[in-house]
Amino acid sequence: MASNSPRPAGHEPVAAAPDLYPELADAGSLAGALALAAAEQGFDLGAVLSNDSDPLRTAGVPSTASDREPCWIFLGSESRWFHINGLRQGVQLLSGSTSDLEELARATAGWRSGARLREIQKAAPFINVSELIEAHERGPAEAVTVQWRFLLEDLRQEAHRLGLARQTLLLAEMASADPKLRQLYPFTSHRSLHFSTCTGFPYSWDVPFVDPLSGDRYRICGPSRGIVVSEADTAEEAIALVVAGLPGGRGPAVAGAASDR
Repeated sequence: MASNSPRPAGHEPVAAAPDLYPELADAGSLAGALALAAAEQGFDLGAVLSNDSDPLRTAGVPSTASDREPCWIFLGSESRWFHINGLRQGVQLLSGSTSDLEELARATAGWRSGARLREIQKAAPFINVSELIEAHERGPAEAVTVQWRFLLEDLRQEAHRLGLARQTLLLAEMASADPKLRQLYPFTSHRSLHFSTCTGFPYSWDVPFVDPLSGDRYRICGPSRGIVVSEADTAEEAIALVVAGLPGGRGPAVAGAASDR
């Protein structure tokens, strides 16, 4: 097994309880136990990654698909759970939890081979596959379309009880009708409406965004939160200012994260 540290877990390593994970004690590491469980089912996971500082609680499986990062497995400390996540171009495509090591091995084998999410889920039903994640898998244009629909649906559910949500909904409805903004990936942060030129996280901040203000007014900022472009009395005026401030040469949102550029 190769050694390669995963993303920081945000906590001090805790030893895996032997009574919860006897396979790990026998194999000496999660990576070893995972590789063995895969081999017993006829799968080759290649060089399974292990974190030297926490070999009994973390392991990673690289993918043969060039745009997929290794999927990483973490253990539950109070009950038997294997938690898995896998990123592609700034989007967590693979996620789920299972107590079955053999099922986990099938999921990692699918990720390694480049199998599509529904194929992985068929072999390992614990894998979560949402409509938005499937859209991301199909490509950035599909992800943008579904994200706009979900954003508008969520805002409509909140608009009847939250004033700022109502204002953000007005902004989103105006923006979704504009072809230049409709091709960008929308998201909200503290009721602000943002437009990313990439579909992965971290999102881009190169397009102006809008803050709803009290009194049904709006503030246009960007590219950073500390830069105020203008204020507007209506949603229509606010969106027009965003369109006017679009960076030149930007087309539809692309796959990937802003940090990859």
